[in-house]
Parts: sequence; C-alpha cells; structure tokens
Amino acid sequence: MMKKEIENYLVSPGKKVSLNDYPTQYKGAQDEDHAAFELAELKEQLDELQERLYAADSHSVLIMFQAMDAAGKDGAIEHVMSGLNPQGCQVFTFKTPTSEEYDHDFLWRHYKALPEKGRIGIHNRSHYENVLVCKVHPEYVLNEKIPGYNSIKKIDKNFWERRYESIRNFEKHVSENGTVIVKIFLHVSKEEQRQRFLDRIDDPSKNWKFSSGDIAERALWKDYMKAYEEALTETSTKGAPWYIIPADKKWYARLAISKILVDTFKDLDLKYPVLPESEMSKLGEIKQQLLNEK
Repeated sequence: MMKKEIENYLVSPGKKVSLNDYPTQYKGAQDEDHAAFELAELKEQLDELQERLYAADSHSVLIMFQAMDAAGKDGAIEHVMSGLNPQGCQVFTFKTPTSEEYDHDFLWRHYKALPEKGRIGIHNRSHYENVLVCKVHPEYVLNEKIPGYNSIKKIDKNFWERRYESIRNFEKHVSENGTVIVKIFLHVSKEEQRQRFLDRIDDPSKNWKFSSGDIAERALWKDYMKAYEEALTETSTKGAPWYIIPADKKWYARLAISKILVDTFKDLDLKYPVLPESEMSKLGEIKQQLLNEK
C-alpha cells in the first residue's frame, strides 16, 4: 500500500471537512487476496514494534475508533490487533455513561482509560461521543448537570466550541506527555450500512448485534454526518490527527488501519534499551556459567 494513498485519508489541521470529498468505497488496484498477505506482514511488523514500545517504556499509543453503526469497528479491532501481545493492550468500549461518570466531567472516564507507557490503548468509541451523539441529541448533555445548562435552548454554538477546545487541550496534554494518538473514522456509506443491517437480521448468529434503536439513529444520518464533519474539522491536529478511512470494503479498511499503525510506530524510532558495560560484562559471565552446567 502506497504511503501517498494513506496520506489522502489524513485530515490536515485547519482543513474544513466535507465527507462528500472522502470515498467510502475503495476503487484502487489492490485486491482482497493480495491484501490478506500484506495484512499478515503488517501484523508481524506490529508485533515487533509493540515489543519495542514495551521495552523502551517512553511512549504509549492510543488508537480511537469512531463510526456509524455497522461500519466495522469491532471487526477492525479484532483483525488488526490479533497479532499483538494481549498483555500489552487494553481495549475499552464506551457506552452510555453511568451515574458515577455523569457526576464527573465528560473527559473523566476517558482519562482513566488512557494506556500507561509501554502499552497500547484501543478505544471503541471515545470522548468524541460527547460532540457526536450528544450533538445530535443535545438532551443527553442535561444529564451532565453542568451549571448554567438546565435546558436544551442554552446548549448553543459557544457550548460546542468550548467542548471542542476542551478535547483539543486534553489531547494536547496527553500527547505532550508521551501518548501518541491515532484517530480513525471508518467512513461507511448509508447504502452499505443498510446492507449490513439486513445481513444482521437474516443471520441468526448476528441477530444479537441488531437493535431497533439502530434504525432510529439511521433516520438521523444527515445530522450525524454534519456532527462528524464539524468534529473532524475542529479536532484534527498535528499531535492528534484524524484519518477518514473508506469502510465499505472491510478488508481494505483493515489493511489501511494496519498501515497507518505501522507507520506511526516507525515514526517513533523506538530502540531497545542498551545495558551499561558493567551489566553487559555480567551477561558474558552468566552465559558461561549456564554453558558450564552441561
């Protein structure tokens, strides 16, 4: 996969995003069979790069997935991360906040879920739900009991601008302290979502994935696209960039995500720690002792 191809999915800081400008369907020369081999190679690279991340203990990596329902977040996490050591990963899925979480600011539960140095954190949905689903359903904001915001009418443009600013500041703070942030938006078409919903209904083993509420949210598709465009525009920064990945073909989305992650790790130029000479000399002595045991 060409690096230039991936760069086309990167949202440059300050760029006004129109999702109509980004494809949902991959139409390049890559084919699924070849992609399977390339994906396997990328998984091997990720495995070795994860080992370096753990050994260096200087950075952590946070990967966030956002998308409309049925865009393939779960599958992407399963396939792309399957080659990693589970001891070095932590996956969080963020659903409706609990009463305890509502009693804190909207970033609290996400800050708690940040990966420590040497580890990879994967967030299936993230703090962006607070400027996506909450923007489409502003009544949800009232559950946060923010002083001065006791009615939907008060949740105005300035409110959302401050919330974007809070997100940018949060991500700037954690990135400056060693957390590398990669944000993935899986861009699926409305028609492809329809087909995947039908597949879930027709396949008894997938019925559990479907909820009647998914159809209610689908009816708000235009509202969600607008909310995504505004969030992507306001929060793609140099230290925490967004990638808009075509997601109608699951195999291609998984390949693109793997390539982004490998390139991100390589850019860190992580090295294995080098022991001081005194310790290196001890290794030689210990090796000889072990050989003499024969």
